[in-house]
Amino acid sequence: MSTFQRFTRLRPAMIALLTASVALSGCASTNAPPLPASEIGKPRQPYTLGVGDKVRVNVYREPELSGEFAVGGAGSIAMPLIGEVPVKGLTRAQVEAELTKRLGNGYVRNPSVSVEVYDFRTFAILGEVQRPGAYPAREGTTLTSAVALAGGYTYRANEHRVLLRRANGPTFYSVDPDADVEVQPGDTIRVPEVHF
Repeated sequence: MSTFQRFTRLRPAMIALLTASVALSGCASTNAPPLPASEIGKPRQPYTLGVGDKVRVNVYREPELSGEFAVGGAGSIAMPLIGEVPVKGLTRAQVEAELTKRLGNGYVRNPSVSVEVYDFRTFAILGEVQRPGAYPAREGTTLTSAVALAGGYTYRANEHRVLLRRANGPTFYSVDPDADVEVQPGDTIRVPEVHF
């Protein structure tokens, strides 16, 4: 049997499979429950550190104590002199206060500490965007800015609905991309294809 004959025999099955997958993808976007109203317009929360974030610590006039540190698997950073400092779940300002307290406890007289997050954990954006992938979940990132980071919509995108799954959540929710919703580290956004 020639390749053409095999293709001709398989063609109806391939068309049926393609049609079914398109139909299912359409159902997934239209059957997703709406994002709970409590998530829309929620007041902005300061960014809290988590495993995988990287911070730049500057201890004024103490270059040997300054540097770049990654938040490790235990949720802490390993600082010279004071060792492991738990930072998971803390804001930048809270980490500054904690480092100031620990360094001031017999190591540095009147320490002045500043902390900057320079490498953020990521969110994922998939589907009908120009550059699907993982992007930094900086403080204040919205659904609209997430789409912009990914290069904008493709010509096939449904620009009126996106699907959002919160970090470690089991469910995708349907939401208007212009809604006031902040993207969190670990979230997944899927931009579905428009169906005519």
